[in-house]
Amino acid sequence: MDVSQANEDCNAVLDAIGNAVIADREFLETVLLGVVGRGHVLLEDVPGTGKTLTARTMAAALGLSFSRIQFTPDLLPADVTGTHVFNEETREFEFQPGPIFANIVLADEINRAPPKTQAALLEAMEEAQVTVDGDTRKLPQPFFVIATQNPVEQEGTFPLPEAQVDRFIVKSSIGYPDEAGEIELLRRRAGREEQSPSIERVLSDDEVADLRKVPEGVKVHDDLLDYMAKLCRETRKDGRVEIGVSPRGTQRLFEAARAYATITGREYVTPDDIKRVSRPVLAHRLVLTPDAMVNNVDKHEVISAVLDSVPVPTVE
Repeated sequence: MDVSQANEDCNAVLDAIGNAVIADREFLETVLLGVVGRGHVLLEDVPGTGKTLTARTMAAALGLSFSRIQFTPDLLPADVTGTHVFNEETREFEFQPGPIFANIVLADEINRAPPKTQAALLEAMEEAQVTVDGDTRKLPQPFFVIATQNPVEQEGTFPLPEAQVDRFIVKSSIGYPDEAGEIELLRRRAGREEQSPSIERVLSDDEVADLRKVPEGVKVHDDLLDYMAKLCRETRKDGRVEIGVSPRGTQRLFEAARAYATITGREYVTPDDIKRVSRPVLAHRLVLTPDAMVNNVDKHEVISAVLDSVPVPTVE
């Protein structure tokens, strides 16, 4: 598959999801970055804005197996990864896979589970495998997590560990629709009997696999490599930041920039591509100082300041 075909496939997926979810195109592109860039997506917003619907329609459009895990305070790691069950007939223990064994896993309200259970996802997200009772088992490919969470100030939630947050290639939010979007939401509901919309499959299994390979062929100029490294290093110098973007975050910025170029149908990355993905890729990786948190500093403002301070290279 070449970049032109990848662009057509991405637009078809985005159009299909847009027919079911009332959200702007930029948000849907950000979610698709996770699929194309072979990463995972974290969606944070108040209940009822369409986070779960976005994940479900993404799976339907890509035609991949889908599993939903509702995270709760009493959810155990084995409830996610699976466990061994004794078979009365064979008199042996057999592995019963958990809901993590799917192509697209919706980790719904992930910050409602305690850290021990949240950590059960770490190996799966980084290595595409799980270890249960000493046995390591590979997860289906492709493997992609869309996690949703309510804002941390909501009751009954636990902040995600920094190590887990760093595993998400992007973090985004839908936000409330504008007036026209909310009216369109009502019109669509009036035109169907079911409460939730449904969409048809857009891509085949092979097409999804080929699509995820395309960014590997996207060219990135050496000056842009230097630009991305400087952006990430600059976050570690900001006085409002206690822990800046990690080297993993620098690599994810590179991968997201190539994925975005693929989505937009270009065989090369531009400085604007890097600027476009910097906020959703980098902001959630920052750990602010206590003073900055008391003063309600927005992490996106820090990334904006970094983008303003680092000179943009001129690439021909």
